[in-house]
Amino acid sequence: MILELHHIQLAMPEGGEDAARRFYGGVLGLTEVAKPEALAGRGGVWFEGRSLRLHLGVETPFVPAHKAHPAFRVADLAALRFHFDAVGIEARPDIDLPGLRRLYVSDPFGNRIELCETV
Repeated sequence: MILELHHIQLAMPEGGEDAARRFYGGVLGLTEVAKPEALAGRGGVWFEGRSLRLHLGVETPFVPAHKAHPAFRVADLAALRFHFDAVGIEARPDIDLPGLRRLYVSDPFGNRIELCETV
């Protein structure tokens, strides 16, 4: 029986670790955590937030996920959109759902990321 979500894995191209750090660490504010030594040689980078774990792994050939995506709940979607504008990241609004405002951005590799705020 499933107990909970342990982590999300997204793909990235080889050599993209610094771009991942700038976006997921710098822009989204997640904290980088060390990969286990047994996996460190594979490339990629891992991050954690308050209640999430995000792993980016190298995939060759790399193809970004345009439809499949993680959705991260945020406290203030309007402030985050302003932040994206300030750092030059295009935020794409989508249809709000009952009790949920949302928008999409792409990570540096073209993976789709949803940000949502409960209302």
